[in-house]
Amino acid sequence: MHNMEKSVKPQVVEQSSLRGKNVLWFREIGIGDVPLVGGKNASLGEMVNNLISLGVNIPNGFATTSVAYFNFLDKTGLTPKINAILKDINIHDIKSLQEKGKAVRSLILNSRLPEELSKDIVSAYKELSQSYGIENIDPVRNKISNGVDVAVRSSATAEDLPGASFAGQQETFLNVKGADNVLEAVKKCFASLFTDRAIVYRQEMGFSHTKVGLSAGIQKMVRSDLESSGVMFSCDTESGFGDIILINASYGLGENIVLGRVEPDQYYVFETTLKKGFSPIVEKKVGSKLIKMIYNEKPRPKGTRLAQKNWAATKNIATPIKDREKFVLSDQEILSLAKWSIIVEDHYKKSMDMEWAKDGKDGKLYIVQARPETVQSRKNLSILEDYVLDNGRQENLKVLAQGLSVGNKIGSGKAKRILSAKDIRQFKKGEVLVTTMTDPDWVPAMKMASAIVTDSGGRTAHAAIVSRELGIPCIVGSGRATKVIKTGQAITVDCSKGQDGKVYEGIIPFKIKKTDISNIKKTKTKITMNLGDPSQAFALSFIPNDGVGLAREEFIIANSIKIHPQALIDYKKLSPVLKNKINKLTLGYNDKVQFYIDKLAEGIGEIGSAFYPKQVIVRFSDFKTNEYKSLIGGELYEPKEENPMLGFRGALRYYDPKFKEAFILELKAIKKVREVFGLDNVQVMVPFCRTIEEGKKVLEIMAENGLKRALNHPELVEGRKPFDAAQGDINLKSLKIYVMCEIPSNVILASQFLEIFDGFSIGSNDLTQLTLGLDRDNSEISGVGNENNEAVKELIKEVVRICKEKGKYSGICGQAPSDFPDFAEFLVEQGIESISLNPDSIIKTILTVAEKEKSFEVPPLLK
Repeated sequence: MHNMEKSVKPQVVEQSSLRGKNVLWFREIGIGDVPLVGGKNASLGEMVNNLISLGVNIPNGFATTSVAYFNFLDKTGLTPKINAILKDINIHDIKSLQEKGKAVRSLILNSRLPEELSKDIVSAYKELSQSYGIENIDPVRNKISNGVDVAVRSSATAEDLPGASFAGQQETFLNVKGADNVLEAVKKCFASLFTDRAIVYRQEMGFSHTKVGLSAGIQKMVRSDLESSGVMFSCDTESGFGDIILINASYGLGENIVLGRVEPDQYYVFETTLKKGFSPIVEKKVGSKLIKMIYNEKPRPKGTRLAQKNWAATKNIATPIKDREKFVLSDQEILSLAKWSIIVEDHYKKSMDMEWAKDGKDGKLYIVQARPETVQSRKNLSILEDYVLDNGRQENLKVLAQGLSVGNKIGSGKAKRILSAKDIRQFKKGEVLVTTMTDPDWVPAMKMASAIVTDSGGRTAHAAIVSRELGIPCIVGSGRATKVIKTGQAITVDCSKGQDGKVYEGIIPFKIKKTDISNIKKTKTKITMNLGDPSQAFALSFIPNDGVGLAREEFIIANSIKIHPQALIDYKKLSPVLKNKINKLTLGYNDKVQFYIDKLAEGIGEIGSAFYPKQVIVRFSDFKTNEYKSLIGGELYEPKEENPMLGFRGALRYYDPKFKEAFILELKAIKKVREVFGLDNVQVMVPFCRTIEEGKKVLEIMAENGLKRALNHPELVEGRKPFDAAQGDINLKSLKIYVMCEIPSNVILASQFLEIFDGFSIGSNDLTQLTLGLDRDNSEISGVGNENNEAVKELIKEVVRICKEKGKYSGICGQAPSDFPDFAEFLVEQGIESISLNPDSIIKTILTVAEKEKSFEVPPLLK
């Protein structure tokens, strides 16, 4: 491939007394100094100068300049030699790439740094050491033989430019002590400008190899080897949803998280209500965190070069089991980091990718890096892209492995199992890369992959970050992919269904649906969404919508909690076998009841935050007995019913002594969502309420547990200060309590139901079955009728009329409007306030409703 010369010109650096220096302190530089100190160091200087005063902790340090780097190349005569080696390089010939990259790096490592540069680095290192109270001077050489521990990081001058991300292309060296070791690390940083992946990236971006400069940042190490560290994004890395903060955390130094060696804890915090003074940690997941990186306390050997080469400043050890099974950060620490994320994002005015660390000596948190997020910020939000597996093949698919999905796409091909970066030259374009983990050395192969699957790592691991940038599907943290997938095996990698990605056996056909939503007009009839899976909420929020008309608790209980609530209440009375099953699912929780409350609240909270401030109607649990029985411990508490559809379900459960205590846990979860998370857009709905008396009993239990209609919770204001005082009032909106209309009695006594509830949401599936006497689970009699039956439509017409008459909410959340366009038109004719649909039906229904609304004057709707 020819060597293109564009985009990056020779850097012209201001030759003032400051700008001509070899070394500058972070306090002397800012974001405008990327040509001088690279993106990483310019950002550190920017934060030191602007954010420390706002309470953000940042370790001190200094940076070599690009002037020093280019002087090094000139004085050693390296520039023409490097150009000669890399002339006409073919980056697709991996063997040649590796040989040429190694040759350039050897040239640099075997050259001496200019004497003036060495003196300036040693002097600054001495000053940094003294500022931290560490002095150990060699009197003969007047050098610090064992000064302060620092991280030496590479910062390229073309780094973090719009449309170009050099993050991760060069090397970082941790726990570097002593002047000689610092000088060696700086030279290694210079050499790392010519790693294989950096050469490939520059070639593809059209950057000249010898006109991109490099700055080495020398920063005081945060002693996270004694505590914890991680990464933080001020947006959702998968969907690009901008009002959420993602934090990953693990024990020890942060390299393990970045490279994907560990499955870290994962936390989500909602920015909007955090600014108002609430504590919206809407997700907390314990990661396995099997290993942690710490300092190698053994001194560097003084023997042969081979012995020194094999010595490392850091090492990995097993994480103690008690630490693996608990959360790395306290809630207060999570919220503190999230507040810093907001401060950093507000300063840069864009989504940011940050690295943080907690010092085990002083107990403080620090931000050690910040750079612009470079994937979601380039996303075209007016085009919705949906990957869908071939419908005809989905039922009998064999799942080989599964883990966290990255990329919302589908890819397929022949698997290539590679366990070492040394073997990536075997990889061919279009194959699926299957490996334990990746680091920057794997990038040349990753660029050719149709998909990637790794055994370890989380959403912020190297494999995840690079896959996102490359736009290819990736599954991380599968645990066993390298054990069950063989080289040459045809596989399909599906990351299209939320956070759980799956590897299927065989090549499964799929379609890519693209929808331009830029010209979709808003309808007078509200179009809302039916939603169960919280992990899809952020992505689905980009579909045009007026909120969520039905958020199902059942999905959260079945997929996130997996345990019958009564089994958690009775935990101490259970058998050891059952306790053991529960313990594996409730890591981080000694209080098993609190686990149920928190996980339910978090699932609801993710949906509530994704659509905030639009209304999100959460339906209390509507499992039938056979469904509850399938949960862990369910067999102990659920009766056997001949027809569970018409049995112990809905409102009847909530006041029954056998379930009332479990229902109260749901109420506590809702209370947490509204009052702790501050998500007052979340409203609730009671399903399958057969009689007025049942409704009153349920409302009484709700009131006893602090959930009343038209309650503003003024007591929450006292003592609570908005994080950003400019946000102002933090009063909560009144709670609304709706009831499902799915039984003929709901229609017949509609006026009386509306005396105690705030409105109806029509469940057309159950209403049809109970009006026509059909069992909707029995396909043999499904031909008798559906929602379009006149009897059903008459009931719906009547209930909408009464809602309008009484000024109450009317909506529908059944399947009918999705399946039958004419049924959606019928609803518009009646003046229904809201139609709630499955996500894949929203666009087409909006178009249908818009056309219908054009044809006649829609009756005025309630605001």
